[in-house]
Amino acid sequence: MPRMPNTLKLKYGCNPNQPHASITYTGGGENPLAVVNGTPSYINALDALRAWELVRDLRHATGKPAAASFKHVSPAGTAVFGEGDTLSADFCKAHFYPAPGDHDYSPIAAAYARARSSDRVASFGDFIAVSEPVDLSLAKLIKPEVSDGIIAPGYDDEARDLLAAKKGGKYVMLRIDPAYNPGAHTESRTCFGLTLEQTFNDCVIDASILQNIVTANKDLPAEAVESLLVATAAIKHTQSNSIGVALGGQAVGIGAGQQSRIACTRLACDKADRFLLKQHPKALALIDRFRPGVGRPEKVNALDQFTRYHELDGTELSELHAVLDGEPAPITRDEALDWCASFGALALSSDAFVPFRDNLDRAARSGVKYVLHAGGSARDDLVTDAANEHGMVMALSGLRLFLH
Repeated sequence: MPRMPNTLKLKYGCNPNQPHASITYTGGGENPLAVVNGTPSYINALDALRAWELVRDLRHATGKPAAASFKHVSPAGTAVFGEGDTLSADFCKAHFYPAPGDHDYSPIAAAYARARSSDRVASFGDFIAVSEPVDLSLAKLIKPEVSDGIIAPGYDDEARDLLAAKKGGKYVMLRIDPAYNPGAHTESRTCFGLTLEQTFNDCVIDASILQNIVTANKDLPAEAVESLLVATAAIKHTQSNSIGVALGGQAVGIGAGQQSRIACTRLACDKADRFLLKQHPKALALIDRFRPGVGRPEKVNALDQFTRYHELDGTELSELHAVLDGEPAPITRDEALDWCASFGALALSSDAFVPFRDNLDRAARSGVKYVLHAGGSARDDLVTDAANEHGMVMALSGLRLFLH
């Protein structure tokens, strides 16, 4: 398949009233990017490249196949999947995937199933990135989803043909050379007629950033290391301020783009709670009670609503009841706390220092036991004291990961 020209005209800019949009390769040699199908937009291109950076980082950090589901230049979810990892039947049911016995999940297909499940509501209309070539197993999972496109290092023939027929033949498919490395360079953007430049952020996410453990508890098992690396790689590619919460190699809650860190922490932990509650027996029972004809997006929204049943107003409750046969039995607060605690310890990473203990107090309520942040605040000692009170293991990376 021919490579794309050095400059490709895109469909339009961020909005249709911005008609001029293009993407240009300025490096030497052959262009590392190719259009396999469809016509990407400006936002598609941004999501694709940012998402590819994330799965590339995760592949390096964990050695496992990685996937990401991107929306508006931040990950809605991301995950890895490798030898020894499994997808349970309850997980597949809770996130509307075929049961393990009904679908042959390849590692990259399972990684994407995890990534999209992190926040299925946010992933509606996502742009996908995967670190491995797209196989038929993955293509079959993507086919029924509402998605704008995918970037990958390659496509098996059957997978390419299946996805190329999506969206009436307009599904965007990009191929990137996995060996491509932009190297040290300066990146620039023009804002309001003025050009800003900065050195490309090529910091490496690996276990070396976890060495400075400052809490009394210093027990950091391998699974926690992987989850901290996943959470940290995710927030490196998330609009700041950002907090990532991960479990078992999957980002289960991402709080992005907030002006205060506690708002990010609340968002990330609330999402993590809802992710875990979707596998509660009462939530799984709800899935069996949808009225005939209810579509998958409506089911996803209804299940998400159910996990915060106690917060719903009258209109939202009516909308939920309208798609169900009978009234659901809500999950009580005590049931929710016990259920979330049964999954084991969660890991949290921050894209800068944690300035106040309220972040750790909120994180502790969601079962967070492992924390990584940059450090360098005047209140570091107070935050460390809070981590010790909660029995957490906390490390200071010395690495700030702002993205704007």
